[in-house]
Amino acid sequence: MASGQAAKAQRNMAADPEFGPWLEQASILVIDDEPGMRNFLVRTLGPRCKRLDEAADTEEASRKLDANHYDVVILDNIMPGKNGVDWLAEQRAIGFFSNAILMTAYADLETAIQALRAGAVDFILKPFRSNQLLNAVARCLDQMRLQRENYVLRYELKSTSDHVLLRDKLIGGSKAISDVRNTIARVAPLPTSVLLTGQSGTGKEVAARSLHSLSDRADKPFVPVNCAAIPPDMIETELFGHLKGAFTGAEGGREGLFMHAQDGTLFLDEIGELPLATQSKLLRVLEDRRVRPVGSEREIPVDLRFVFATNAELEKQVEAGQFRADLFFRINVMQIHLPPLKDRDDDVQELADLFMSKLSLQLGTPDVPIGADVRAALAAYAWPGNVRELRNLIERTLILGRFPDDFGGNGAIVPEASVGGESLADIERRHILAVLKRTGGDREAAAQQLGISRKTIDRKCAAWNV
Repeated sequence: MASGQAAKAQRNMAADPEFGPWLEQASILVIDDEPGMRNFLVRTLGPRCKRLDEAADTEEASRKLDANHYDVVILDNIMPGKNGVDWLAEQRAIGFFSNAILMTAYADLETAIQALRAGAVDFILKPFRSNQLLNAVARCLDQMRLQRENYVLRYELKSTSDHVLLRDKLIGGSKAISDVRNTIARVAPLPTSVLLTGQSGTGKEVAARSLHSLSDRADKPFVPVNCAAIPPDMIETELFGHLKGAFTGAEGGREGLFMHAQDGTLFLDEIGELPLATQSKLLRVLEDRRVRPVGSEREIPVDLRFVFATNAELEKQVEAGQFRADLFFRINVMQIHLPPLKDRDDDVQELADLFMSKLSLQLGTPDVPIGADVRAALAAYAWPGNVRELRNLIERTLILGRFPDDFGGNGAIVPEASVGGESLADIERRHILAVLKRTGGDREAAAQQLGISRKTIDRKCAAWNV
């Protein structure tokens, strides 16, 4: 009976909202040579956090940092052998990014300055009450969360806007997309890495978000990274992080995206664009589940789920020596193919209606009716840019107040039958060339309007001798 009441009390403390929602998910290391103080810290924090480890000296603490990841480290300053400030400064220099709280019995200015220089984010004066400690930990966790969310937001803003409207849902009733949804539902609860394939604009990021939202990591971070959008000379530091002074211009240390996705899902889009040197390092991470920031002597344990995506044929890239064969076999455990929009039956109609209603609210413009002739044209068009091109078409339509003229005299995409048996390939060619003409030959701008990659336009123009 007593043990049941104790367990209930522990659960109530873990659910206590006073110190924020992140404490119960946190891993904490406490370092103090006094058994009584360690016992107090364990009794105060243990029932409230996910994991709590303790160390009696800095040597034991160093070993535990090598083996585990901690969100917060709480350490005493005055200890035999090495004081907390000196140890913390050493750990920052070899690769330690987590927040640290320094406990001290001396509130002099010099100690405070040394603590800040060593990388402590807070310090508390002994003796202290339990709520003072809990408030300091809550501040650390909130600061860490905000830093990571702001950092990840940069990549959210760079990513395609399709997921803003579709979010975690793959819209459509076609068998092709239903099969994809069923496969995602089966694999999402498993820790297996997933490779999403398909043409540009087919919804690979939406599928990745669906995998995340249906997994047991749904309440943890989802970090999308477009490997093609990061310069090759920066991608290693973006993914792995770096220490202060690791390279010219590195004025401070920074966690990488692997660490920002800790406990959640890391989505590496356009994985075929990853430089060969970084591919080798990624393979090590997949095998060892540890990352080494640039300039660091320490490897940091990571716990995250990997989802990859590509619109390239990786098998051909392996044959051409552009993609590592061992990495391909490592990521190609579970492959899910996203079908092109032209193979999804009437999904184009449902998606057009969704984009029309959502984008009209977003833009503050009235809906443009999608009549029978327009719907016939939507069904007949090949959609080389897939869902992204459809979204861009609806957005242009709302801005113009009608469907664009280059899609037919009455503002609709010209159906195959209305142009004397013109093939879908001819319609595609005419439409792409019309957009190119409207942009003054700017292929980058045309690709953006069409929702396809610049490489696709270059390839098609070369085939058409344009």
